[in-house]
Amino acid sequence: MKKYHTMDGNEAAAHVAYAFTEVCAIYPITPSSPMAELVDLWSAHGRKNLFDQVVEVVEMQSEIGAAGALHGSLAAGALTTTFTASQGLLLMIPNLYKIAGELLPGVIHVSARAIAAHALSIFGDHQDVMACRQTGVAMLASSNVQEVMDLACIAHLAALKASVPFLHFFDGFRTSHEYQKIETVEYDLMAQLLDLEALERFRRRGLNPERPVTRGSAQNPDIYFQGREAANPFYAAVPGIVQEYMDRFHTLTRRRYGLFDYYGHPQAEEVVVAMGSVCDTLESTVDHLRKQGRRVGVVKVRLYRPFSESHFLEALPPTVRKIAVLDRTKEPGAPGEPLYLDVVKACQALESRPTVVGGRYGLGSKDTTPAQIAAVFHNLQQDQPKDRFTIGINDDLSFTSLPVGEPLDITPEGTIACKFWGLGSDGTVGANQEAIRIIGDHTDLHVQAYFYYDSKKSGGTTVSHLRFGKEPLKAPYLVDHPDYIACHNKAFVHNYDLLKGIKPGGIFVLNCPWEGRELEENLPAATKRTLARKKVRFYTIDAIKIAGELGLGNRINMVMQAVFFKLAQVIPVEEALSYLKSSVETLYGRKGKEIVEMNVAAIDRGAAELKEIKVPPEWAELPEEDEGADLVGAPPFVAEIQVPMQRMEGDDLPVSALARFADGTFPNGTTAYEKRGIAVTIPQWQLEKCIQCNQCSFVCPHAVIRPYLLDGEELARAPKSFHTKPAVGKGLEGLGYRIQLSPLDCTGCGNCADVCPAPGKALIMQPADQEIAVQRENWLFAQTVSNKAPLVDWRTLKNSQFRQPLFEFHGACPGCGETPYLRLLTQLFGEQMIIANATGCSSIYSASAPSFPYTVTPEGKGPAWANSLFEDNAEFGLGMRLATKQLRQQVASLVEELLTKRVSPELKAAGEKWLQDREDTIASAQASRELLRLLEREVDVDPLVEEILQRREHLAKKSQWIIGGDGWAYDIGFGGLDHVLALGDDVNILVLDTEVYSNTGGQSSKATPKAAVAKFAASGKRVGKKDLGLMAMTYGYVYVAQIAMGANMNHTIRTILEAESYPGPSLIIAYSPCINHGIRTGMGTSIMQEKRAVEAGYWHLYRYNPLLKAQGKNPFSLDSKDPTGSFRDFLLSEIRYSSLGRAFPEEAEKLFSAAQEDALGRLAAYRRLAEAPS
Repeated sequence: MKKYHTMDGNEAAAHVAYAFTEVCAIYPITPSSPMAELVDLWSAHGRKNLFDQVVEVVEMQSEIGAAGALHGSLAAGALTTTFTASQGLLLMIPNLYKIAGELLPGVIHVSARAIAAHALSIFGDHQDVMACRQTGVAMLASSNVQEVMDLACIAHLAALKASVPFLHFFDGFRTSHEYQKIETVEYDLMAQLLDLEALERFRRRGLNPERPVTRGSAQNPDIYFQGREAANPFYAAVPGIVQEYMDRFHTLTRRRYGLFDYYGHPQAEEVVVAMGSVCDTLESTVDHLRKQGRRVGVVKVRLYRPFSESHFLEALPPTVRKIAVLDRTKEPGAPGEPLYLDVVKACQALESRPTVVGGRYGLGSKDTTPAQIAAVFHNLQQDQPKDRFTIGINDDLSFTSLPVGEPLDITPEGTIACKFWGLGSDGTVGANQEAIRIIGDHTDLHVQAYFYYDSKKSGGTTVSHLRFGKEPLKAPYLVDHPDYIACHNKAFVHNYDLLKGIKPGGIFVLNCPWEGRELEENLPAATKRTLARKKVRFYTIDAIKIAGELGLGNRINMVMQAVFFKLAQVIPVEEALSYLKSSVETLYGRKGKEIVEMNVAAIDRGAAELKEIKVPPEWAELPEEDEGADLVGAPPFVAEIQVPMQRMEGDDLPVSALARFADGTFPNGTTAYEKRGIAVTIPQWQLEKCIQCNQCSFVCPHAVIRPYLLDGEELARAPKSFHTKPAVGKGLEGLGYRIQLSPLDCTGCGNCADVCPAPGKALIMQPADQEIAVQRENWLFAQTVSNKAPLVDWRTLKNSQFRQPLFEFHGACPGCGETPYLRLLTQLFGEQMIIANATGCSSIYSASAPSFPYTVTPEGKGPAWANSLFEDNAEFGLGMRLATKQLRQQVASLVEELLTKRVSPELKAAGEKWLQDREDTIASAQASRELLRLLEREVDVDPLVEEILQRREHLAKKSQWIIGGDGWAYDIGFGGLDHVLALGDDVNILVLDTEVYSNTGGQSSKATPKAAVAKFAASGKRVGKKDLGLMAMTYGYVYVAQIAMGANMNHTIRTILEAESYPGPSLIIAYSPCINHGIRTGMGTSIMQEKRAVEAGYWHLYRYNPLLKAQGKNPFSLDSKDPTGSFRDFLLSEIRYSSLGRAFPEEAEKLFSAAQEDALGRLAAYRRLAEAPS
């Protein structure tokens, strides 16, 4: 009996991989991680493979490690699989050569993804897999979720029989994360296809001392060449083996596949060749064009390597005259892209010699629509079709792009299309995934769901694209003509064209508190015009109010899903709500009964409290509104690039608009112009209660709340609502003091109010709309207040906050535990910082175009930031340090030479002072300013002065920081980090320790403590956390510290200043609570969670300063007090631990006890160091 389930491409691949796998070596990388996560989860819960075994899953330290383990396991005779993408796949290439060379039948499932070149992209194309086509792995391409499951089977079966490794790939995100209802392949069918004789042959080749052999020899020129050629028969057999399995698969499932499948007119004259998800778009476009009488078709490539020319030519209709080959990759400098060159070569065997042209499409998940495909076929109609073309972009620089006509809506009649605009972490995506499963699994409808994310973290924008209908859906592109649109955040009405493309008579649901006149005042005129002109049915619901009253915070997803099922009526409402309530247990059961009950109540209230709004007909004639007033004074980049991108209109930007940024270099400080206004509540300052400690500013993750000092002139011109109080502190006499918030940049996390030590709290959270109206102008005025930091010693907790933060308004999660450390760094050293940032959360919120939060002083100075890769960040930062050291040495030589000349005593003294202080970051800045002043005064004294002035930017010492998360520092980048520390150069390393791979969704790292549940550690981590700091101390000349801002703010700033001033390598490990921890009190208490971690003995504060040894002192200082809190209570305050007790109660108790023993053991080791004799 056929079984249908709704799932995404990653789950489809994982389902098959688990069946055929005995050992699975994994490492996280987007968008392939979910495959590994599922395999780990199933293994943790005891699922059996085809061989009645639980799969042995091992997480490695990098993709290099995963490939090595894959190779070793295969060599020893176990069926082994891995999953990867992008840079991770590139890291595996050396081992792919080895695995292929040794004829080992491994399988690598790849959700194909763009490669980091001028910029990183986590989105899909074929650049990564095309970099592997020369390695000797067979390559099999899937076009949709059903094919992923089916061809995954073929990959495993054919690899085993052919003794050739297979790389099975499908488009990252577009297929890996697209949900469809598919027919599953069950284990009994897979078992029927498994070649047991081939399996036994493979087993016999496994390394075993019972039958010893030597494999992996070194060979000389006499036989190496012959050895390479000796494998030819194995590759020659692959196409036949694959086709044989495809035919047998068809017999069992009635789903037919070929190495190359033709679809279209039997006498087609114009044919497009492609592989991947675009094939579905090609098929539906071919159907559309054939109805117009066109003789067109498409050849879908399945087996790309080995490329069987004979099978390809058999698939081509003999009538073909012109061929267009679409490549989803770019090879700069090549005469054509890879698939195109293969087709050109194959077509040389045809007597008819058809015209073959090639084009690029879809890089970085650029949407590829039917209109673009129609443009490709239109190009083929020309007497001389354009070659080396592009579609999907407007290339007005190199003029490669094809003109595209009007949009084509060619989805089957009766298809319902929906769009849901959500805010990351509000649950919209998860709820829509569940909704599409409910529709798919409980109706006969075909379903499709795809989710668009921007690059911000949990506070970013998500757009869910859903389709369902009675006919199969071949539409792997975004919904552009929706029947139903829901906006889950009221701020979006001003940020996006929400109703673009909505069908006449469609439905629009807005989550907002507005009613009556307030609603009319807040809706943009363009929205109101569309509502009226298209006769849209308009509904509102205050989901935030409902969620808040139920204790769900901003998790409005179940409220909005109840609304969707009530209005869409794709399933009888009561039935749909019943299914939805059942899904709550699956989604939230691990978080506890209370959370489940809250969400069930949210469903009931969502269905009950929906309001229909009557749309006034006069809205249809409303005039245009003036936009862009907030951009007064903004640099050209903001209006020309940033604003269109923020409005999700970046696809319309021409290539010429990016020509200035071809090397990936962008201006700093653009986040100041975003003004997203996404918060529900924001802090209100209570002037009378404020004690002027500045702790609120010190902990603010987004740098939105700041203290200001006003002199008499500024006080006189301040707005009436800009209330101040007399400033307290030495040197601040006569000044006014105020805490000012940037209301439109605040994310509403609430950490500032949570940590406020003032009696009765000097900050209280209030509705954002109310505060924005009052504080918006106050913030603008505050930006005109002069910097008063020079009046005080800014190297203290309080006074540091009078310095301008040069890291602001980023897209990290509200309440992020990492970003307060980065903001503080820029307040201390920002004007002299050079930052090498490892790929991860900190690189994404630091540089996701067009949002760049590192900013500049009024003088134009600020952090210079760059990202290389994930694995090489320490080496990248060292290279920066070596370059600046060398360039500064050139300046020092010039200054030394100048001092031998006849210069003024003042200039000579300034030069000597600069030479004396040039390796001290803070002192060198002051010495450089004085030297510059005198050099400019005496510019005519000697030509050397002008030469030094030309190199003035190298006078002040550069503060070199190497920043990244624990996944980088403890795992993939540890080798480089260790080597950089060992070299002893003057670099500062900041490890933002979230104890998981935060950026890829919360996978376990070697920083993950024992007992923590994480992805890749579904049953709780069984081994303890690596002590990175203790390891670094063994060198004896590395400054090492552990800090936690919320536990001791003074310790944090003192440690950072001390580390930076240390004349050698420093390593700071900063405890950083993360949304993946599941803090029960929410991320608005993340700073206080740091304090609780230290009080419970979970985290320890210390410093190891080698300079103290020279003074005869103990270099190690244990700075946190003995634990006073309950270790167990701390663990249970986070879902990453408490969920273990629900899933594996017996194991949980053992692991909790073991985790506490680990923490106590660590504390004991630190005590021994602290008590050691000097």
